[in-house]
Amino acid sequence: MADRLRVVERRDIDELILLDISATPNNRAPRFEDIRAYCDNLFCPVTVGGGIRSVADAQRIIAGGADKVAVNTAAIERPELINELARKFGSQAVVVAIDVRSGTRVYSHCGTQSTELSAIDWAKEVEERGAGEILLTSIDRDGMLTGYDCELIRRVSDAVGIPVIAAGGCGDYAHIAEVLYGTKAHAVAVGAAFQFMEMTPKGASRYLHDQGFQVRL
Repeated sequence: MADRLRVVERRDIDELILLDISATPNNRAPRFEDIRAYCDNLFCPVTVGGGIRSVADAQRIIAGGADKVAVNTAAIERPELINELARKFGSQAVVVAIDVRSGTRVYSHCGTQSTELSAIDWAKEVEERGAGEILLTSIDRDGMLTGYDCELIRRVSDAVGIPVIAAGGCGDYAHIAEVLYGTKAHAVAVGAAFQFMEMTPKGASRYLHDQGFQVRL
């Protein structure tokens, strides 16, 4: 895994997001030693999520080399955790992951359990509680390579003042440009397209540059 992450980093990514999607559904704590080993070999900013339930968990992850922590289910179950994390580490280190299915309905436990929360209302609350970023994922689009849910991204990014990272659905470079041009999202996250297709971060930068975006080449 560490070798694979180093290969990904060498492809000129701006930031790496590591989410352990099996931790919360299995009621398991973060793999602290693995996280430390991964971060020791990376030089780009790293956000780590999955299984974080307390300030103590976040402390161990940041001490292990992560720049930010991402919380989802634990924040839904106890929203005060966001305030506690922001007070301890600063808003810039706190990312709230919002997983959405069927319009704007927020889901917890890695997209397996429905909540009564609306993505727009929840996004406003996490901002008020001190989150520095939102990682917004359309579960319906995730891994489908058919494009981001731009309507969802637009509604959430219009509702808050903190950066929104759009995730779920990227299948080509045009999908990235569509989000950055048509919404207020601060950035996009790309997973399957970079792993299983001939897309690269460098190729994305070149494409966006050619489309008139100001990007680092």
